[in-house]
Amino acid sequence: MVRRNERSKRIKLDPDATNIKQEDNSYHQFINDSEIQCFRQSLLHWYDSNKRALPWRKLALQEEPNKRAYAVWVSEIMLQQTQVATVIDYYNKWMKKWPTLEDLAGASLEEVNQMWSGLGYYSRGRRLHEGAQKVVSQMNGEMPRSADKLKELPGVGRYTAGAIASIANSEVTGVVDGNVIRVLSRTRAIGADSSSQHVIDTMWSIANTLVDHKRPGDFNQAMMELGATVCTPKTPQCSNCPLTAFCRAFTQVENHKERTKQRLITNGKEEETKMKADKIEMKKTEMTIPDIECADEACRLCIPPTESWDSSLGVMNYPRKAKKKPPRDEKTMVTIIVRINEDEKKEYFLVQRPEKGLLANMWEFPSMVLVKDGTEKERRVAMDTHLKETFPSVDIDVCQTRSYVGEVEHIFSHIHQTYLVESITMDTVLSASDCCHDNHPSCKWVTEEELGSSAISTSVKKIFKSYKSSTGKTTKNSTKMKKRGNPSGPKDGKKQMGLEAFFKPKIKKNT
Repeated sequence: MVRRNERSKRIKLDPDATNIKQEDNSYHQFINDSEIQCFRQSLLHWYDSNKRALPWRKLALQEEPNKRAYAVWVSEIMLQQTQVATVIDYYNKWMKKWPTLEDLAGASLEEVNQMWSGLGYYSRGRRLHEGAQKVVSQMNGEMPRSADKLKELPGVGRYTAGAIASIANSEVTGVVDGNVIRVLSRTRAIGADSSSQHVIDTMWSIANTLVDHKRPGDFNQAMMELGATVCTPKTPQCSNCPLTAFCRAFTQVENHKERTKQRLITNGKEEETKMKADKIEMKKTEMTIPDIECADEACRLCIPPTESWDSSLGVMNYPRKAKKKPPRDEKTMVTIIVRINEDEKKEYFLVQRPEKGLLANMWEFPSMVLVKDGTEKERRVAMDTHLKETFPSVDIDVCQTRSYVGEVEHIFSHIHQTYLVESITMDTVLSASDCCHDNHPSCKWVTEEELGSSAISTSVKKIFKSYKSSTGKTTKNSTKMKKRGNPSGPKDGKKQMGLEAFFKPKIKKNT
């Protein structure tokens, strides 16, 4: 292992060090065999001592290759766009319910969506389910062994295929995810847009060059582990990193510190003779610490000429991404319809979303995207028309109150959604047979307990939480609706006096 200070000394004494950058963009590559070997050893040594105890890593050690690959597959799909801390509980529950491919293939999509509820990016669960069914029905229940074959499964791309193949089957192939991109961008000072095709191709080339041939799975996990725990986006811990000796971004930071220190010395109020001596010493130091940079002015991997290296960011100058397009704003009217069943329990009306698109096959309260805001009255009229046309078996005219609950915001990856939530409470007790299942299988009545165990999204959970917090509170927008049958309350037509009115003194009129 090359230590950081040893590495620095070697660079200082090497008169050809600055020429490292001049060959085929070698500044951004690993081309020295001994350096590659040291990189592998340093990373794996760190990983063996610091890796987290995660449930999928234990299951990946099983003897049966099918079980190994399945365990890794589930974890990799769940970990896409989701933090490890969130995934652990979902993963344990999933593997307990469906420990094998065959178990998952035999499950219904409704069960899968229910299990995935709250994890986000719900198409992942559906594709995992479809993939398990394909393996069982078309591949004789045998998981593909190679990365190329694994990509034939639904939802399995280049990264996921490489991760499964290397971790479960020891195939010598690199992987590139967000964590790996960050580690490689910093170690090789790649400042171009990390989402560009040229940079992505370069990342894959470097990853395949670096991957350890004896322990490819451990090496790939080590790269991702380092990016997740040490080489993090906003709080990198360079002092704990095993790769600083190989890190161009770290070298840039250290060189900048040295130059700043030298400038402070020369700007000090010292005697003229001492200042001259310091200048001479400074020139000697500059000659021994080369500021290694890419010499190719047209390099497509460097920080673009239109941007600059920010000393306040340090290694966080890398990686760089193009600015994301802001999510579009969208408003949706949501109506929570409540009824009382024969057991005098509240039930809520749910509808199922289409099979394709956002939140496919998930359950939600009746909703309607608003093309224009309109007034509250206009929104209610539009929602009534939508409900009557779509669910004629649910008579919303039979209701006691209609209340405005409030606004609930939820941000999807590409949509900033604002839900305008109202509730309608049905007046009459409806029998269990009075349900929409017969004519509309895509809707159902559920109790609060059943709602909690249904395949609903996080946004629906937020909407229901808002409704529950408003229950029992008097709202200005609560509206009494026309009821069928005998109304409750005084039968003489007089309004009942409130407590404040009862004690309010009467004012005599002047005659």
